[in-house]
Amino acid sequence: MTTITGREREKQLLEKLFASKKAEFLAIYGRRRVGKTYLVRKFFKNKGIFFEVTGAFNIKTSEQLANFHAEYLGLFNHQNHSRPPKTWREAMLRLKDAIKQIDESQKIVLFFDELPWLASPRSGFMGALDYIWNRHFSEMPNVLLIVSGSAASWMINHVINNTGGLYGRLSAHMRLLPFSLAETEKYLHAHDIFLSRKQVCELYMVTGGIPKYLSYIEKDLSAMQNIHRLCFTPQSPLLIEFHKLYYSLFQNAETHLQVIRILAEKKRGMARGDLINKMQIGNNGNITAVLRELEESGFIASFPEIGKKAKGTQYYLSDEYTLFYLKWIDPHKGTLLRGVEEDYWIKRESDPSWKSWAGFAFENLCLKHVPHIKKALQIGGVTTSSGYWKATSQGKKEVEVDLVIERADQCTNLCEIKFSKGEFTLTKSYAEELLRKKRLFAEKTKTTNALFITMITPFGVNKNTHYLSTINQQITLDALFDESFSA
Repeated sequence: MTTITGREREKQLLEKLFASKKAEFLAIYGRRRVGKTYLVRKFFKNKGIFFEVTGAFNIKTSEQLANFHAEYLGLFNHQNHSRPPKTWREAMLRLKDAIKQIDESQKIVLFFDELPWLASPRSGFMGALDYIWNRHFSEMPNVLLIVSGSAASWMINHVINNTGGLYGRLSAHMRLLPFSLAETEKYLHAHDIFLSRKQVCELYMVTGGIPKYLSYIEKDLSAMQNIHRLCFTPQSPLLIEFHKLYYSLFQNAETHLQVIRILAEKKRGMARGDLINKMQIGNNGNITAVLRELEESGFIASFPEIGKKAKGTQYYLSDEYTLFYLKWIDPHKGTLLRGVEEDYWIKRESDPSWKSWAGFAFENLCLKHVPHIKKALQIGGVTTSSGYWKATSQGKKEVEVDLVIERADQCTNLCEIKFSKGEFTLTKSYAEELLRKKRLFAEKTKTTNALFITMITPFGVNKNTHYLSTINQQITLDALFDESFSA
């Protein structure tokens, strides 16, 4: 059996539900390509009876039922049902009758994948599921029912937070996240791909740890060569992924894409009100729902601004692939579809805008690994709150701190995140700028906490005199690969 990389907590939950002596109901959600289907199929391979129906995008209910019928006949081989069911209620009742003929000692896993596509408006699917679970499946001790979907907001609203007949019926729910850096490295090793951590980091800054994207990586190529293959040839899978990804997840994808494109222009994101003004829509528009759907799906994230209340929350674009696509693929897509030279991406590395993008992408990567940063600072057991901070100094240039970690032990880490290709050297002027930020932070926030300037870089900071007089701690890329957070 093909091994499942990482996902230790998820595998433990699946094992617990499978071993249960009563009926269990699990909901799984996570963005497309994150490995939901793979996890369920591989985990339950050769374990009991496994019945799977996968929803198809934008097809009629009759076609979905025909797909159900094909899977039903393939597993149960009931010749008395020669035609597809006409309704989902009829389909579920057929499934119930087939299960009743199986000995209760035999475990049965029922997997309905891409549930939002199965349960389209007026399909009758959710009503049928409600009925069959409450009336029959919940009384069958050998049944494990699993529903899965990529549209996170839909899954949360219609299943996890269901207020109808399925209210409180779930045994558990699982949000499947992209791989961390450590899991990405582990996945690559499992496929005989051994790259330096710098190159793994570069791949992560394009793929975001999405397993499907990582599956395209070839072992005999460098990270740069692989990125070229993934993104910059007419046959590249990530060249044409972008619009398919958003239009398959969101009903009104144009609005979602408008938000995404606006946020892509702002490194540290925007407040909700500023975003509404930029989009030129009324405050009573659908922006709240759009932001929620994008955040629940993992494309954007919100980060509190230290020193402000909830209204100071900033929304920023956090999906690595989307950031990469809008920066490097979208503006040149016509040219890329016609074909470019093999060293196209390698040449981009000397472009000044590459350094700007890499700095932003590395900062974004660090924000996704804050628990790793805390552990490296030896404050893993200390209660903390994280955010970013900005202020205007004497009406002039805005001053920012990339990551602020406020601690319950009356200390605050002011984290400066800096991407470099080698060891970073702190200059006199840069050291003075960091000390100025520290003074301004103390002055503006009126904090009484001890303040520590913390540098986060890929390969460390040279401990020259400026470092020794300015920096309290430093963290390197290796800390972000800590496997203890990869369960």
